[in-house]
Amino acid sequence: MIDRRSLLSAGGASLALAALGLPAEALAAAGLRLGQPAPFSFERLVALAKSLGAKPLAADSSLPADVLQRIDYDAHGKIRFDTANALFRDGPGQFPVTFFHLGRYFPVPVHMHVLETAGSDAFAREILYDPASFTMPADSPARQLPPGAGFAGFRLQESRLGDQSKRPWEKNDWVAFLGASYFRAIGELYQYGLSARGIALDAAVPDRAEEFPNFTRFYFEPPAPGSDAMTVYALLEGPSVTGAYKFVMKRGKGVLMDIECRLFVRREVARFGLAPLTSMYWYSESAKPTAIDWRPEVHDSDGLAMWNGAGERIWRPLNNPTQTRASAFTDNDPKGFGLLQRDRGFDHYQDGVYYERRPSLWVEPIGAWGEGAVQLIEIPTDDEIHDNVLACWVPKAPVVAGSSVVLKYRLHWTAEEPFPSPLARVVATRMGRGGQPGQPRPAGVRKFMVEFIGKPLESLPFGVKPELVLTTSRGKFSYIFAEPVPNGVAGHWRAQFDFAVEGTESVDMRLFLKNGDQTLSETWLYQYQPL
Repeated sequence: MIDRRSLLSAGGASLALAALGLPAEALAAAGLRLGQPAPFSFERLVALAKSLGAKPLAADSSLPADVLQRIDYDAHGKIRFDTANALFRDGPGQFPVTFFHLGRYFPVPVHMHVLETAGSDAFAREILYDPASFTMPADSPARQLPPGAGFAGFRLQESRLGDQSKRPWEKNDWVAFLGASYFRAIGELYQYGLSARGIALDAAVPDRAEEFPNFTRFYFEPPAPGSDAMTVYALLEGPSVTGAYKFVMKRGKGVLMDIECRLFVRREVARFGLAPLTSMYWYSESAKPTAIDWRPEVHDSDGLAMWNGAGERIWRPLNNPTQTRASAFTDNDPKGFGLLQRDRGFDHYQDGVYYERRPSLWVEPIGAWGEGAVQLIEIPTDDEIHDNVLACWVPKAPVVAGSSVVLKYRLHWTAEEPFPSPLARVVATRMGRGGQPGQPRPAGVRKFMVEFIGKPLESLPFGVKPELVLTTSRGKFSYIFAEPVPNGVAGHWRAQFDFAVEGTESVDMRLFLKNGDQTLSETWLYQYQPL
């Protein structure tokens, strides 16, 4: 265990590390204070997670709750980490690390550590909380927190070796871990959006409260010379699960994260969500209530994309339902899935918060994941401030107390999906009143327009129209045809059909385009809620 009562000054820490044969430049910046060294390896972290998982969760009550409560939104906004104290500010590597402060909305202490090596051995030293590492008002309640209180999370800053005139590292970051097991990254369009999570437990399970385990410790590995990667280890703790995580994160055109986790289950979990993605979908061109907002669309993601084990490409547009819904897409050894932002037109949002730049996030399984399902949870929302969409992998086998899970996967934070299909893809789903122009509109009939674009549609012989392959869980289709979108864009077609159904229960529809035996498009799945 690291004794947080033993504080070393920066100079003292340097001397102690020098005695271990460690380069002083591998330390934090001069202003940080470090604890005593303790042996570290990923296997040691796994063993710690396993031992913690064998007993009930011990909640950390070491901090004064009244002080944390007084660090409210306004007080927290006045506290800034001083980048002069950034970990790895002067190297090694190119990405300094800065830290978030604790407060009312982030009250769980997270303990940060820097790793050092001596020969073949590795050691961890805790980076001890000190208010002097932050800029804050003289009367800030944060000054009443004890030394070594911990932090709320961390950020990886942009490269200190890059063009500082365009993206100074002190003001720009590319990864942030903050709150429970949430983390996010910017994509190639330099914009944050949706988040990932370490795990999602019992989300939208009737008669069960969703559980939000916390990353309680992080360990930062000094990058090797010339490396473009940052390696961070984490300990996860929650009432139902503990876990050890390894993140290898690379900043390139977008952001890549290789993740390995080993989880230990304390008690039964009904919905065990692995590689979870969390996003916001309020409304789009599909279905927008009249005058709900001045903007045409508001969402961080507009659809769930899947590439299943059988090789089928699927697009499921997101909904803002009237009640919480859970959809399961059964699979065996999936090739990948993700929440994507396909609509990139500024005119479709008309907003200065850059929804058109929000990253898409794709999960690439590493190794065989076996049987299970990609599950999609959609929760009603009436504002853009709520994350109301969750996509995750749920194993088929029940997860029971005493069991363990090992998982490896890669996250791609990019503008588009990293493994594009050769098929035409869905670019819009629109709805309106059914019927034909110039005739009375029949009651209870909904018209659908589904737009596709792609090379297979460009290659159709002149005069040939794609065939719509339509199925539904109930209801009837009519007035079915396809036509090119009259915008002069090659390969841009729309499939049109009317749909009538009795009752108000949700309906699952499926559509793809073909020409003879040739499949031309990915599969469009839609869950329609009759009015």
